[in-house]
Amino acid sequence: MSFESAGYQLLPVLPELVLAAGAMVLLMIGAYRGPQTTGLVTGLAVCLLVATGALELLLPAGKLTTFGGSFIVDDFARFLKILALVGSAATLILSTEFLADPGRRIFEYAILVLLSTLGMMVLISAGDLIMLYLGLELMSLALYVVAASNRDNAKSTEAGLKYFVLGALSSGMLLYGASLVYGFTGTVSFTGIAAAAKTGSIGIVFGLVFLLAGLCFKVSAVPFHMWTPDVYEGAPTPVTAFFASAPKVAALAVFTRVTLTAFPGIVSQWQQIVVFVAIASMVLGSFAAIGQKNIKRLMAYSSIGHMGFALVGLAAGTAEGAQGVLVYISIYVAMTLGSFAVILTMKRGGQHVENISDFAGLSRTNPLLAFFFAMLLFSLAGIPPLAGFFAKWYVFVAAIKAGLFTLAVVGVLASVVGAFYYLTIIKVMYFDEPLAELDPMRVELRAVLAVAGLFNIFFFVYPGPLVSVATAAAKSLF
Repeated sequence: MSFESAGYQLLPVLPELVLAAGAMVLLMIGAYRGPQTTGLVTGLAVCLLVATGALELLLPAGKLTTFGGSFIVDDFARFLKILALVGSAATLILSTEFLADPGRRIFEYAILVLLSTLGMMVLISAGDLIMLYLGLELMSLALYVVAASNRDNAKSTEAGLKYFVLGALSSGMLLYGASLVYGFTGTVSFTGIAAAAKTGSIGIVFGLVFLLAGLCFKVSAVPFHMWTPDVYEGAPTPVTAFFASAPKVAALAVFTRVTLTAFPGIVSQWQQIVVFVAIASMVLGSFAAIGQKNIKRLMAYSSIGHMGFALVGLAAGTAEGAQGVLVYISIYVAMTLGSFAVILTMKRGGQHVENISDFAGLSRTNPLLAFFFAMLLFSLAGIPPLAGFFAKWYVFVAAIKAGLFTLAVVGVLASVVGAFYYLTIIKVMYFDEPLAELDPMRVELRAVLAVAGLFNIFFFVYPGPLVSVATAAAKSLF
């Protein structure tokens, strides 16, 4: 093989190679210089994520494949990789205060986030079952460790262990499903499976069920959501912000790619599964959050509900549905990162407070923070004209056009129930008697909150760019 052809073979994976090499270099810096390099490593990690995103955008346009078609870079992959990189970079920015604590100078934290992001990028570009599994495990193994990164805290250690045990179970189910699909189709590539799976034999359907069960765990959809509230509450807050943003992007991406490109011939079979999972997630996410006192547990149930809404678009099985999923996950990432910037600000006397009652009277002690948080909560509830309303609008319209009227109606009703607990927080902030003032907000938290908040408030003014990019990305799957 000549150098030119080898270079062309590696061109589609160039951003991933740069990210992997950069993570290794940062690991060496940290290993030789010790914990005092934590700030430097974290800063360089953010720069590395930005550089990787720039490289991704500079790749030639159109569809690129390598490794015999098992790694695909198309508009769909580009869009979601940039989103995952944004989520990871924002999380590292949100983590600076957590890592600045003398007792928690863990330089490995930023490197684990980089390696997990590398796994997400591989997962988003997966063109066959083997690449899918490689990306999934690379993403997940780093997440298990990060969940337990606050080593002196029993809850954090418990969160890491729970996530690891249940994650291993879900990986086993996914592998079993993949082996069944391979056994009945004779191929691991998505295009090969699509050609062989037109018959919809019982073996292929069984394999599909197990495959989707494994993926449901990764997006924390019902009935594989059990880990979410405990892990969200137990993990350090910046880690929870990471769990709620970038990995969700990658998991939804692979969910969409697998169903639409590997099983387009048996839509009716997987559509039933996705409809059930979407309804169960929306309903449970809406009702279970009502009784929560801890804001992180509430955000966990909120994320379960939002994954249900995103899957409404996928259930449609159309290009318009896929576009709805992409718009939804983009807006969801912005809403979540903004909300977690506020949750990380909740400190009194240097101690983090996590109960909803701790937001009491925030509008009087810090009116601007209360306003931004209220706007983000209204957006999460889907109140027009905020970005969250448009996110739901796109997935519901796609479902109605596909004839899934019951799904759309259940979704709207679940939104109404979900609005109750978001409004409860707003009521606490604006109508309860104020508590002591919060510690001053750090600059990096202000920056993330400002970007996410303004995006949410002013999205309706100019939604064109995001929607048109999402449309092109969705069409590249069909």
